[in-house]
Amino acid sequence: MRGLLFLSALALALVATPSWGAHAYAQFGDVKYPPGFTHFDYVNPDAPKGGEIRMVPPTRPTNFDKFNPFTLKGTAPYGLDALMFESLLTGNSDEPTTAYGLLAEDVAVASDWLSVTFRLRPEARFHDGKPVLAADVVHSFRTLVSKLAAPQFRTIYAEVKGATEVDARTVRFDFATPNRELPLMVGGMPVFSREWGGGKPFDQIVTEPPIASGPYKLASPRMGRDVTYARDPGYWGAKLPVRRGLFNFDRVTFKIYLDETSRFEGLKAGEFDFMREFISRNWARQYTGRAFASGELTQRAFENRNPGDFQGYIFNLRQPKFQDVRVRQALGLALDFEWMNRQLFYNLYKRVQGYFPNSEFHAEGLPKPDESALLEPLRDKLRAPVFGPIPETSSTAPPRSLRENLRQAQALLAEAGWTYRDGALRNAQGEPFVIEFLNDQPSLVRIVGPFQKALEKLGIRLVYRSVDFSLAKQRLDAFDFDVTTTRLPGSTSPGVEMMDRFGSQAAKTPGSANLWGIADPAVDALLQKIVTATTRAELAAAMRALDRVLSHGHYSIPQYYGSAFLVGYRPGRFVLPATIPPYYDVHSWAMSTWWASPQNR
Repeated sequence: MRGLLFLSALALALVATPSWGAHAYAQFGDVKYPPGFTHFDYVNPDAPKGGEIRMVPPTRPTNFDKFNPFTLKGTAPYGLDALMFESLLTGNSDEPTTAYGLLAEDVAVASDWLSVTFRLRPEARFHDGKPVLAADVVHSFRTLVSKLAAPQFRTIYAEVKGATEVDARTVRFDFATPNRELPLMVGGMPVFSREWGGGKPFDQIVTEPPIASGPYKLASPRMGRDVTYARDPGYWGAKLPVRRGLFNFDRVTFKIYLDETSRFEGLKAGEFDFMREFISRNWARQYTGRAFASGELTQRAFENRNPGDFQGYIFNLRQPKFQDVRVRQALGLALDFEWMNRQLFYNLYKRVQGYFPNSEFHAEGLPKPDESALLEPLRDKLRAPVFGPIPETSSTAPPRSLRENLRQAQALLAEAGWTYRDGALRNAQGEPFVIEFLNDQPSLVRIVGPFQKALEKLGIRLVYRSVDFSLAKQRLDAFDFDVTTTRLPGSTSPGVEMMDRFGSQAAKTPGSANLWGIADPAVDALLQKIVTATTRAELAAAMRALDRVLSHGHYSIPQYYGSAFLVGYRPGRFVLPATIPPYYDVHSWAMSTWWASPQNR
């Protein structure tokens, strides 16, 4: 018999032997949908199937050269993981830390929080028609944490001791420490068939289409630029409550354009239907003309309650010139956001504050009591300013000015041993301060330019190194760069992935998200508090403490973010659900919950 798993008295009553009573798992007990629910509130359960949606990926444009998204080398096509792979549990766009059974019909957590057991649905099938079994789940886990997969998976699942096949349809994960997020982490792990690759070593599975269980298959499994996914008419999970009203298009296509001009012209010419715009100048000036005047195309800002993305210039701390915090702070003072927002961004953006902007995880002012309780035991590992006010992002709003900021920067650089002589800012060894800015987006030249000129006034030479996506990825994976820019999507449920982003182990793991190279025992201690939080309040306190430590480290120069998704699309080809969920990614929401209008079917 199924029932609702609450992380309270009922959760503590769960024992190591599964009691099979949970249709959902909530990290903090906040389950919205009861047993027997029929569909998520933000979908139309009766949405018709058919038609096609053609999009361009939000990621940087590139060809793809593999169908295995879990290995380090190469690039897989956009959408592959979301449309083809499934997991034991699936989240939704209503709740940040709750997941419902997908491949698994039941989940049970041990009373000591050191294991979780899943029972698989007997109807679950891979694309080849074979059942999804516990042995496939175990195989998927062991493969992902092996050295044949991308190394970040070993960081993500570092606290998972192992996976055990209890019987053909029951699998148990054992944990090294009690951690209420780990059931969500393993529940969200992608599952694939043991037969994928026909026995090849996993890192040699490149051209073989995945044997997965999701609602779509590859329509044409050939390498190239564009990729199309075709809805599986025999998809096993179509009638599940977590799938009703979702994945309504017969075909989902992602088209690749190698420059912004041809991409926008492709939208106007009808080559595709949906594009998220990231460049404010384009949004303000280009979305005009006959197609927009006639209503064939429209532009719309889709509001959301997502935490703000972090976007910023990041320093590679592995480079000696960036290891002094005074140097990093000085470089941040050279960015004039207020001028750029007026002159370049049409006042569309907000300045990023901290690492978790526009969320309950953003630190402000002096440490609150719950933050202080976490920071005080780490006092000997932290700089004294951490216990004071949060550092403000540099501003040139009156009465401040860029000139005054550069004076402060000059003083900080002098304290750190950098002085101007012989036409350049130099260290004690006489070496000039030169920064290589690595990037694969030519459009950023106009944005980097003002920053580059401000640095010149300090005697610092910034060299803009524009490379293609593949080379940029290789260099970033190998941490071979000085400064780059990155965008980290905000999260409503941060957890183990923070280890990969800021943890010391990830700092020395090629391909990890810790591009900075942050290796700080205080940060590691706060990351442990994040992944072991037992309440939402504990999680928020640990995240704010982490934000405070990172901000005082001046590891980045915060840039800007938008509070809405800016989208150009063809309204006549689609029908949108009546309810927009609070937490969503606009690409995933469109391709999974919209449906084709009658003329598009």
